[in-house]
Amino acid sequence: MKKKITVIGGGTGQANLLRGLKNYNIDLTAVVTMADDGGGSGKLRQEIGMLPPGDIRNCIIALSDIEPAMETLMQHRFKEGSLKGQSFGNLFLAALNEIYGDFELAISKISEILAVRGRALPVTLEDIHLVAKLANGNLVNGESNIAQECINQSTRIDKILLRPSNVEAFPEAIDRINNSDIIVLGPGSLYTSIIPNLLVADVAKAIYESKAVKIYVSNIMTEYGETTGYSIYNHMKAILDHSIFPIIDKAIINKKDIPGNILQKYLYEGQTPLFLDKKQKKQILELGIEVIQEDLITIKNELLIHDSDKISKVIMDLAKKTDSSKINQSIL
Repeated sequence: MKKKITVIGGGTGQANLLRGLKNYNIDLTAVVTMADDGGGSGKLRQEIGMLPPGDIRNCIIALSDIEPAMETLMQHRFKEGSLKGQSFGNLFLAALNEIYGDFELAISKISEILAVRGRALPVTLEDIHLVAKLANGNLVNGESNIAQECINQSTRIDKILLRPSNVEAFPEAIDRINNSDIIVLGPGSLYTSIIPNLLVADVAKAIYESKAVKIYVSNIMTEYGETTGYSIYNHMKAILDHSIFPIIDKAIINKKDIPGNILQKYLYEGQTPLFLDKKQKKQILELGIEVIQEDLITIKNELLIHDSDKISKVIMDLAKKTDSSKINQSIL
């Protein structure tokens, strides 16, 4: 029977991981945040009232079996005129949404067209927005404004909230979580890609109650404004504080050094590397979370990213160990 793996998050980190996992013979699902209100997605939300397509578009493309030229087309962003900054893939989803009058059906149709391996599901079909309560007591409305306001006000995020606060989860997303063997959180923006999913009603509870092994994949670097000054432990503690439930069993963390020239570029942009020290490891272990450290990074176009093949192999190795553990328990 195929292993059922559900990846929860949003942004490029989630899509990159899906590119590796889709090469395994598994039942793969992406549960994707619907809180994006910036860029092309934000314009489509404002102008035609549809749910933000950007993150789910990236996941669909990552899961698809299409030629490089088709992927280039789907990711193409217009450079001039009223469409400047908008991606063709967003417009494709917007057209399907208008034709069928249903965002869920639009996702299903584009998945058929692009021969998707697995499922990409919105965490909710309701219109949601993020609100950040900052450490200085101020509130910031809108996902696209949060990091910049942290910079402008020289403060951190205290808590992320959803507006409205009582939105319902997409039923199939909950069903996939309930029936998963492995649930993966991240990699991705802490407060704007991962945590928003956990604030949708019943999502964190479903993760906690699932019999799946719950894995957190740590980011490689902090994000300027959103997680400036954070450690790996700070990231994990924020997830646990927002979810209420203990929803992390294992943490996968990069241990490979970052080349000096690449590191300097990120430091200049206000981002610092996320490595595990003895103090953090002790703190994480005290939470009852197993730590797994591997060489996980690669460099593409001078950008530091997780190596999708390496991180996928670590996850699949954990899946095999889980099977062995179950067999041993049944024998005993």
